[in-house]
Amino acid sequence: MKSDFSGGELNFTSISRDQSLREQVSDALRAALISGRMRPGGLYPAPVLAEMLGVSATPVREAMLDLAREGLVEVAPNKGFRVTAVSERELDELAETRLLLEVPVMGAVAANLSPTAKDRLEDLRQIASELEQAAAGDDLMAYMQLDTEFHIRFLSIHGNGELVKTVRSLRGRTRLYGLERLSRAGTLMDSTREHAQLIDLALAGRREDLEELTRVHIGHVRSDWAAEQPLDESGD
Repeated sequence: MKSDFSGGELNFTSISRDQSLREQVSDALRAALISGRMRPGGLYPAPVLAEMLGVSATPVREAMLDLAREGLVEVAPNKGFRVTAVSERELDELAETRLLLEVPVMGAVAANLSPTAKDRLEDLRQIASELEQAAAGDDLMAYMQLDTEFHIRFLSIHGNGELVKTVRSLRGRTRLYGLERLSRAGTLMDSTREHAQLIDLALAGRREDLEELTRVHIGHVRSDWAAEQPLDESGD
């Protein structure tokens, strides 16, 4: 059956074989969903996505079924997967929940700096640098994958695996349609540089300052990053 998906607005980075293939495919698709490159209501056949990712259709179907269980897509029998929409109220609630969870945990990392924690924070500088490169190169899907990796690894230093899983799920349900607009305007780099600042504040043990910057950083999700809804096909 013919699909309405052309694939023109997707540009996946290549899949390596160093990690779980299913996990890499899932991360790539999740980044496309969050960034709005896979549009609500859009129908996406697994074989087409698989060809773009350079993998077989099986890991794509498995990853999309995982996303379906999270409510991010719906199964369209014999057609593919349709992206579900997220309301403004849902986006507000997701951002609020992230603030309630992440702010105190980030602060706790700064308040409990073991040598191992310091090493793990320093390791995050490479991701912060790659985030700036992705922002400068307008590679929004790579940006979303790196942004998720940065925050998940930062939070994991605290040692609460359940919280990390919860935050990952919350981030996956978010839609950041405004990223493309900010990237075109050249202002995405401003919030991107905050990642390096988060590391610096944590290493300095400045808990209150780190918590405040975390509030500001997560606040971008609603004030800037998700402020623009996607255009419909007529461009209106």
